[in-house]
Amino acid sequence: MSKVIAVFGAGTGLGVSVARRFGREGFRVALVARRKERLDTLVAQLAEEGVEASAFPADLSDPSGVPALVDAIRAHFGRIDVVEYGPIGGEVSFTPAARLDAATLESLSGLLLFTPVEVFRAVLPEMVERGDGAVLMTTGYSAVQPMAHLSGPGPVMAAARNYLYSLNGELADAGVYAGTLSVAAMITGSEMGDAAAEGDGVPGVEFPVVHPDELAEHYWDMYTRRDRVERAHPVELTPRADAAA
Repeated sequence: MSKVIAVFGAGTGLGVSVARRFGREGFRVALVARRKERLDTLVAQLAEEGVEASAFPADLSDPSGVPALVDAIRAHFGRIDVVEYGPIGGEVSFTPAARLDAATLESLSGLLLFTPVEVFRAVLPEMVERGDGAVLMTTGYSAVQPMAHLSGPGPVMAAARNYLYSLNGELADAGVYAGTLSVAAMITGSEMGDAAAEGDGVPGVEFPVVHPDELAEHYWDMYTRRDRVERAHPVELTPRADAAA
């Protein structure tokens, strides 16, 4: 039975590129996101490229729906071998730290912290029992390096990044890989990338631009090599292992 990757937050940017990259290696793909019509379009695109994919509409800001969602994916495909979690869309925006409040952090925590924890918790027993698997998470670089005027998602993703580092150390001997890709760039084709291109970015702050296929290649490299907890793009921003906390 061929392996399965579940892409949480599948959109027209990184999500579909990850699906396409792993699909080229024979993976079947579960696409998870809020908008069913967009998912159906992506399923059709992947089918034309010879990649078997199915859509699973879900609101990832609500962690309570994770068990049923994971059960549905497993019932359809029979297994889950890899999870990539990266549902940061155009509705996620930065807040200056001086204006940050508890309500803003609470509104971000479901999508960026609580739900990925629940997703990984739901799939890990199967992977540990099999002795193989991977959980991958995409974060913005503000989770690694705090920056003025770019708070909000950063503190929440920093907590999720901390969790991934702990998972990596705990699961390595079980044959399961946990890794995170931190992106310090605008992704072409994504909602956030499109918003920045239209002038809706942060005043005075410029990011490089990256094609999502390049990030998907990073993920394939991380999955196959399993020699680091974290990689950043641009690559030179990757934290040194001896400096990780």
